[in-house]
Amino acid sequence: MIAISIRPQERTLGTISFASTLYLCPILDLLLAEIPEQWRAELRLGLQEALVNAAKHGNQLDPSKTVAVRFSAIADQYWWTITDQGDGFTPPPCNCPTEYNDQLPCDEGECGRGLFILYQIFDQVHWNSEGTELRLCKKVGSRSRLPLVS
Repeated sequence: MIAISIRPQERTLGTISFASTLYLCPILDLLLAEIPEQWRAELRLGLQEALVNAAKHGNQLDPSKTVAVRFSAIADQYWWTITDQGDGFTPPPCNCPTEYNDQLPCDEGECGRGLFILYQIFDQVHWNSEGTELRLCKKVGSRSRLPLVS
């Protein structure tokens, strides 16, 4: 089940919540509907990574738990705040990994890849102190870099 709350006049502010699942195509389509076309592929990759982390690692794919996404657009900045109902994690101490480290100790494979992707795609990446909420920002104005993915 997907719950959507969007201002009737503007699609620039809203909330989507859904049961923990990895079937994210309709959610990503909704979240990217107002994004300029040249940025959609790159932002789809980044948002998919963030939503998978929330559903899989945060909520342990428990269908009784939800992932909520608040989104807004302010001028040429797009914001997403992703919240899960998991136990949280300790966010990385640094704010900008510049290279992927596949040698990080971890119970599961691919540790560090998702964080690297988030920091490469988004201009701002911030977690709350509990590690249950992630805030992402992408600037798409004339002064932003060109998309990494097209």
